[in-house]
Amino acid sequence: MDFSYSPRLAQLRESAVDLTRRIAVYEDECEADNGLSPQSRAALRRTVLASGLQAMNAPVEWGGAGLSWIEQVTVEEQLGTLTNGLWAAVWRPTAAALIASTPEQRERYLIPENRGERFGARAVTEPDAGSDPRRIATVAERSPDGYRITGEKWFVTLGDLADYLIVLAVVQPDGAPTMFLVDKDAPGVRLVDTPHYTHNFAYEHPHFAFDGVEVGHDAVLGAVGDGLALVQATFFEERVLVAAHAVGAAERALRLASDWARERVQGGKPIIKHQLIQAMLADSATDIAVNRMLVYRTAWEIDRGGDPKTLNAKVAMAKVSATEAAGRVVDRAVQIFGGRGYMRNNPVERLYRDVRVDRIWMGTSEVQRLMIANEIDKRGLPGLLHFPTASGPGGAAEPSGTNDTDKTNETLVEGAVR
Repeated sequence: MDFSYSPRLAQLRESAVDLTRRIAVYEDECEADNGLSPQSRAALRRTVLASGLQAMNAPVEWGGAGLSWIEQVTVEEQLGTLTNGLWAAVWRPTAAALIASTPEQRERYLIPENRGERFGARAVTEPDAGSDPRRIATVAERSPDGYRITGEKWFVTLGDLADYLIVLAVVQPDGAPTMFLVDKDAPGVRLVDTPHYTHNFAYEHPHFAFDGVEVGHDAVLGAVGDGLALVQATFFEERVLVAAHAVGAAERALRLASDWARERVQGGKPIIKHQLIQAMLADSATDIAVNRMLVYRTAWEIDRGGDPKTLNAKVAMAKVSATEAAGRVVDRAVQIFGGRGYMRNNPVERLYRDVRVDRIWMGTSEVQRLMIANEIDKRGLPGLLHFPTASGPGGAAEPSGTNDTDKTNETLVEGAVR
């Protein structure tokens, strides 16, 4: 086994570190103004395009970076060190669109998004449908020219930036959950509210209503009835990234706290010499090391392929473990800083607010535990606890720079449908 960075991964990591440093200069603005000015957003877009790391999950032939899962995790971990959700400035198209889009849809939506010319946002969650998307009440009624969509969606992350929405609705009278591509400026799309949340995020999570929005047959993403499978594949991808972000956030918090502990003198010596502080630092370092290994191993296994149900459970393990560990690490960092850790000009305070949502969105910790337990019940422990066996005499090679994310997600969709 080789746990070192390959030259390519090391280069990607350095590129991500450099990009993160350039984005971090916007943290104070984002905190002070609860967002970014149009000028800052435009400058960020240029910075991301210059890095070549936009649309990491999209194939090169579609204008993306074409990174494997282990490569994406390497980059996303560094982006996770940013406060105020600024990691979202490095945009990536929704996985469901990558899986199911037609050539015409790709030309209209995805390829321009990969170039940073337009952006999409996923509109799935509703007031009565969070962890259980089967309770979706938004409907799409058949019409002579296509469909008429009526309902509401909230927590539409990046909905303020987006110019199109990927909307989950139930086709009537079929009762078939289906994804639709909807331009945000279409008649009947209405912004209901832009709530304020615990964190000051770089982008908003608005609440939209759809008042009889007319779309054509070509707005269907994938096939009628495939909506829940596409949602599952999308959440699969997002959970991997949330886990990677959590590891990055935790390391930044620990780095700041340990530096402060060396500097801060109480009782006649730096507080890093006090055993209770040492215990917090040691536990935090252990949390980070263990979860980095878990997240990277999970990404490596996704690149290798495998049973989609088992991979889904492994991703759930990575998300619940990494996000809960990040919560512990950042909480300890605040405690080590004392009153200074509770001030909003301190990055650990912002991280404290930022990482809390990671245990909620893209599937709560409780839902992740149910998925893991279901895997144990249905297929037992070996797939979750043991390393896979190499397929050839020399073992499995590290994935190249070509992107197989769309193929992996196609497998996951098929598994979900089964």
